[in-house]
Amino acid sequence: MTNETTTQIRKLRRSRSDRMVAGVCGGTAKMLGVDAALVRVLLVAATILGFGTGALIYLACWLIVPEED
Repeated sequence: MTNETTTQIRKLRRSRSDRMVAGVCGGTAKMLGVDAALVRVLLVAATILGFGTGALIYLACWLIVPEED
């Protein structure tokens, strides 16, 4: 008996449908399988508590991560 397992590779892409600015949080939420609002709240918390680090990460992802097809 052969057991075939299919693994789906999840790629980070910026969302076209779930976006407020560039779709980074929407794409991250889709990849992780969580609500986009949760990712946005965590990003704001990282920006405030991390002295702007969250904003820098968002800008870097905006430039590096491709938009979904």
